[in-house]
Amino acid sequence: MVIPTCRLVDTLRTCGVASSGLTRQPRRTANQSSLSQSNCSFGLNLNGDRSPFAAGPRKSTVVIGCGRTIEDDPSVSETGDDAVSRVRPKVPERDFTGTAYVPVYVMLPGNILCLMISGSGVRHWQLNVIDMNCQLVDPQGLTKDMKILKSAGVDGVMVDCWWGIVEAEAPQAYNWSGYKELFKIVRDLNLKLQVVMSFHECGGNVGDDVFIPLPRWIIQIGETNPHIYFTDREGRRNSECLTWGIDKERVLKSRTALEVYFDYMRSFRVECDEFFQDGVISEIEVGLGPCGELRYPSYPAKHGWTYPGIGEFQAEIRGHSFWARAPDNAGSYTSGPHEAGFFRDGGDFDSHYGRFFLNWYSRLLIDHGDRVLSLANLAFEGTNIAAKLSGIHWWYKTASHAAELTAGFYNPSNRDGYAPIAAMLKKHGVTLNFTCFEMRTLDQYEGFPEALADPEGLVWQVLNAAWDVSLPVASENALPCYDREGYNKILENAKPLHDPDGRHLSAFTYLRHSAVLMQRHNFEEFGRFVKRMHGIVPSLFLIACTR
Repeated sequence: MVIPTCRLVDTLRTCGVASSGLTRQPRRTANQSSLSQSNCSFGLNLNGDRSPFAAGPRKSTVVIGCGRTIEDDPSVSETGDDAVSRVRPKVPERDFTGTAYVPVYVMLPGNILCLMISGSGVRHWQLNVIDMNCQLVDPQGLTKDMKILKSAGVDGVMVDCWWGIVEAEAPQAYNWSGYKELFKIVRDLNLKLQVVMSFHECGGNVGDDVFIPLPRWIIQIGETNPHIYFTDREGRRNSECLTWGIDKERVLKSRTALEVYFDYMRSFRVECDEFFQDGVISEIEVGLGPCGELRYPSYPAKHGWTYPGIGEFQAEIRGHSFWARAPDNAGSYTSGPHEAGFFRDGGDFDSHYGRFFLNWYSRLLIDHGDRVLSLANLAFEGTNIAAKLSGIHWWYKTASHAAELTAGFYNPSNRDGYAPIAAMLKKHGVTLNFTCFEMRTLDQYEGFPEALADPEGLVWQVLNAAWDVSLPVASENALPCYDREGYNKILENAKPLHDPDGRHLSAFTYLRHSAVLMQRHNFEEFGRFVKRMHGIVPSLFLIACTR
């Protein structure tokens, strides 16, 4: 049976891919990125990888697509090339030979899965690549894996630098030791680095196998002053990230949130100067909200959100006018737009009050990004900087675009909500990093027609908003992607056919390195994809080793 792409989880990059939850209740659970999850069970495959593709040891489940599997004959090997070629659909292809060179990076794994055999069976636990003491967990294993990735022609790797690890114990007590060791390995292999300044919590969303909280001293402040966090309408605090309301408030041990972010970035720039000077660090992505994305934490799984719920507004209303108060008819995390008076067709979202509130709400988000990126440019002068937007594609085919509105993107059908964001990013010379480039609207319709999703329409709206102001655009995949069909979709978006200006992505980051990717047939497809992104004739290449 083929499981539709849209029912498998996103990965959102920075916090990983997949686990807690979407059943066929048509509700999505979010991550570092932004999508949904299958109703298939999780297990351990032969490589010890925890993934939605492994429902147990030696089940003959063959990965054939972007998160799709086929239950094959038990006599057929899980990794058999014949089985894969037999089920892989033939798709028409463009010839990308001689097209623009688009660099390809691979997100390093968020964790290493460790196994323990006991009397009660197999148990597993996860360790971050960099542990909570900022030590590199498995340098030999990482070196081996990165050599294999380099054999496929990748340009470099992406890694999160977690605030909750580096400045864990006390204000301005930074520990970069494990990251510096990792960066040396990358340099020795002649690869490049995309580094993410991750000012958010990892944990509590789908795909979060590792829990990395905010720094302990921040948590201690939050225990006595919970207003440092976002609060939903039921009064629940969200510790994923700090609220924009304290950007300029000295509530963090005599520092504002902006000063805390700047001091962290400046420390990284000084401590890792050799990697900037060597050109190893090619880009800094600056975290601007939950999962590192410029958005409100409007769809937290830990507060009950499931796909394709519209989410809830998250705004601190103290000191603002009555019209700046969140509407009381906006539904709940799991509502559909037709169930909420504010979002339904002809609803209050397009009233005088609705337009005022939504403009104010989105302006707070854009102003937050503006302030943080101003400081990032000071800290990383002369270095490419990127900011990530989430691909909130569900309810895109409705008038209100409710899920985008609660996330802070004022993008109803009669307004371009991404143009103001692109203008702000352009002001700072920042690259826009966007997700869900591999997704097809038809797949979403087949899996969750009630979500009225349109990822392809959303991708092109964002691309046009950015390219209209000559803003560089990078991207990453939202779902696990292993097959030619998914890669072809990425290529089509990365290098639009017959574009009169020859526009293309500035870079693509693959999420993420895993044991599934390293299976022979999957890795060969990935290597072919990399060559086509580089504009090179794909040819068969030898794999040094697979896992």
